Amino acid sequence: MARLAQTAGLTDVQQEILSTVRDFVDKEIIPVATELEHRDEYPQQIVDGLKELGLFGLMIPEEYGGLGESLLTYALCVEEIARGWMSVSGIINTHFIVAYMLKQHGTQEQKEHFLPRMAAGDVRGAFSMSEPGLGSDVSAITSKAVKDGDEYVLNGQKMWLTNGGTSSLVAVLVRSDEGHSPEEAAAKPHKSMTTFLVEKEPGFGEVRPGLTIPGKIDKMGYKGVDTTELIMDDLRVPADRVLGGVTGRGFYQMMDGVEVGRVNVAARGCGVAQRAFELGVRYAQQRHTFGKPIAQHQAVQFKLAEMATKVEAAHAMMVNAARKKDSGERNDLEAGMAKYLASEYCKEVVEDSFRIHGGYGFSKEYEIERLYREAPMLLIGEGTAEIQKMIIGRRLLEEYRLQG
Repeated sequence: MARLAQTAGLTDVQQEILSTVRDFVDKEIIPVATELEHRDEYPQQIVDGLKELGLFGLMIPEEYGGLGESLLTYALCVEEIARGWMSVSGIINTHFIVAYMLKQHGTQEQKEHFLPRMAAGDVRGAFSMSEPGLGSDVSAITSKAVKDGDEYVLNGQKMWLTNGGTSSLVAVLVRSDEGHSPEEAAAKPHKSMTTFLVEKEPGFGEVRPGLTIPGKIDKMGYKGVDTTELIMDDLRVPADRVLGGVTGRGFYQMMDGVEVGRVNVAARGCGVAQRAFELGVRYAQQRHTFGKPIAQHQAVQFKLAEMATKVEAAHAMMVNAARKKDSGERNDLEAGMAKYLASEYCKEVVEDSFRIHGGYGFSKEYEIERLYREAPMLLIGEGTAEIQKMIIGRRLLEEYRLQG
């Protein structure tokens, strides 16, 4: 077990789950991750293994066939998986957000229909907010749903769907001005958005009438997992596939999902940073210059000290954010802080490990090269650093507002 990033107060069940996941990562993910990543190959065998472990249902309640575990347990598992290969944690994350949104906001029929199959890993989830013309400005969404009898007709183009091709259920946020005048919709755009649960066949091309997944987006890093667009052209969706059964609540449902997603991204940052530290401290003891291991040079020791401190700090903030959510309290401040710090520290720890590796860090034969390309994704996923600072600043002003 690694000496860094330990978590106090875990139950025996939590420790057993983490030990099982850590063992799986060490034996089944780390040995093959770099090769699969260089080929941009979907890790089907790894995903099948996670399915057997029950991780697709980790937070789904036991009554629906899941393990009924906490957000903390889930985040710690994600940390371990990201330590092995961040792309695998992405496959789990989007699935988890959709399952969480269903658990929190779905109708009883929707829960009974989807959650047991999601817990088994037979239905894989993806969620879709972003569009080609917008990023963090969710209020600017142009994709639209129009009521037509017992159905809605959806049109528009979505962007940056993780699991877009391999998923069979997509939670899609679109504008639906039903019940609102054009003036009301323009003044309060967040209140005229709806989340639809769109079922589809896995794959690319036209995956159901009116719905096309064009193909994988070629990325700098975060390979293996498929990232796609989604195009809706008169896509018909039954009215009973409105999440929660009522229109106009989609923005708040999505933000609830993204809030726990930020804890997940923080956990991924912690996992990648841990792996970068492990690689750096090992290489520093193997590489010799000027007659001794470079780990004995003070400059390298200073780097290792800074890296380890950042790993510890990020882990502590991530655990705090998860525990706050599990307690039922509002955690947007803690989640924003954890996501911001963990992603920034991850980038810095990976770069320091890269520097310790010297010229070899630039070689694709060394694992740190992959981590160096993966870390930047965490700076933008689930909201950029700037967005996190806005959330943090606003919440601080709420907490410290002057009286009188």
